[in-house]
Amino acid sequence: MDRLQLPLIEKDLRQKLVFLTGPRQVGKTHLALALLKKSANGVYLNYDNLEDRAIITKAAWLPSTELLVLDELHKMAGWKNFLKGIFDTRPQQLKILVTGSARLDTFRSTGDSLAGRYFRHRLNPLSAAEIPGASESTLDTLMTHGGFPEPFLAETDQDADRWRMQYVDGLIRTDILDFERIHDLRAMQLTLELLRRRVGSPISIASLAQDVACSPNTIKKYLEILEALLIVFRVTPFHHNIARSLLKEPKLYFYDTGLVKGDDGLRFENMMAVSLLKHVNAIEDYEGKRAALHYLRTKEKKEVDFAVAVEDQSTTIIEAKLSDSEVSPSLRYFHEKYDLPAVQVVRHLRQERMAGKIAIRRALGFLRELRM
Repeated sequence: MDRLQLPLIEKDLRQKLVFLTGPRQVGKTHLALALLKKSANGVYLNYDNLEDRAIITKAAWLPSTELLVLDELHKMAGWKNFLKGIFDTRPQQLKILVTGSARLDTFRSTGDSLAGRYFRHRLNPLSAAEIPGASESTLDTLMTHGGFPEPFLAETDQDADRWRMQYVDGLIRTDILDFERIHDLRAMQLTLELLRRRVGSPISIASLAQDVACSPNTIKKYLEILEALLIVFRVTPFHHNIARSLLKEPKLYFYDTGLVKGDDGLRFENMMAVSLLKHVNAIEDYEGKRAALHYLRTKEKKEVDFAVAVEDQSTTIIEAKLSDSEVSPSLRYFHEKYDLPAVQVVRHLRQERMAGKIAIRRALGFLRELRM
C-alpha cells in the first residue's frame, strides 16, 4: 500500500533535504524503499550497519547517485554539520532523504545548522483518509488492530496481538532505555500500563505518581520520554493564551490505538485523536500554517473531546460518540457561547443530519474527508 505522502516527498526532494520522522515501525523504511524503486540510481544506507556506516562516514556513495536515503543518521556524532556539508556541496542531481526513529525529530529541533535546508514530513499510522475504499469494517480494524501497517494488515487478531506484544517489549527494553537511562524499569512499565487505561481522561501527575509510588517529577520525566519517542501524544485544553493552556491537565492518547485497554468508546476516541493529529500535522507540514489539536473544558467540567486550532484560532470543535445521536450538551454549550463550528462524530449512526447549526456525522464519512 503506497502512502499518500509519497508524491509530496518526491516534490520536496527536488528542492531541499527531507526529514521523514514518525513512530517506530510506522512504515518509514517501506516508504523510503518505495521512493528508491522509482529512482534510476538510488542507494539506501543505514548507520546501524557497519558496512553502510563506513560508506556514510567517507561519503563514498557513487557520484551518479540520484536519491540517497540515510537511515538512523542521528546516531552519528556531528551528524547535522556532516549533512549540511553534504547538502551544500552535492551534485545537482542528488536528492537526500533522512529517515530515523523518533529521536531524529528531537535532535532535528536542536541547533540551527540545517535551518532553511529541509522540509519535514511526519509519517503517522494509517487512517481512513488514506486507505483506499475505507469502509465500516476498516474502522473496526483500526479500532482493534490499530493503524500501524503490520497489525492493521494482519490476517487474525492473534497475529496483531503477537506483533503488539513484541512492539511494546521493544519500546520498553530498547527505545526507552536507549533514549535515557531509567533506574526503575518496573515503574516505567507500570506508568505505561496505567496510561493504557486512562486514554481520554485529563492526566493528573500527582495521582499517577501516587499509583506508581514514585515522585511527581519522575512521572513527568516518564511522560516526556513517552512523548519524545512518539508512543503517546498530549492534547491540551484550548485557550487563546497558550501558556495558560499548557499549565492545565492534558489528555494523552496512543499513536497505536491497539494499545488502548478499554471499551469500544475509548478505542473510538483514540482512533479519532490519531486521525485528527494526522490532519493537523498535514496542515503544518504541507500548508505552512500553525495547527494543533486541543480539547475544551470549563471549571464546571463541561467538556468537548477535540478542538482543531489553526494559527491559534479554533476552527472546529468535535465530540466523538460511539452511538449517541443526540447532541452533547457540552458541545451545544461551547457552540452557542463562542460561536464555534461544531460536529458530533458518531461511530454507529443511522442517518446524518443537522441539529440547528451542529452537524451530526457518521464517523466513516467524516474521517475520510480529513486532510490526510
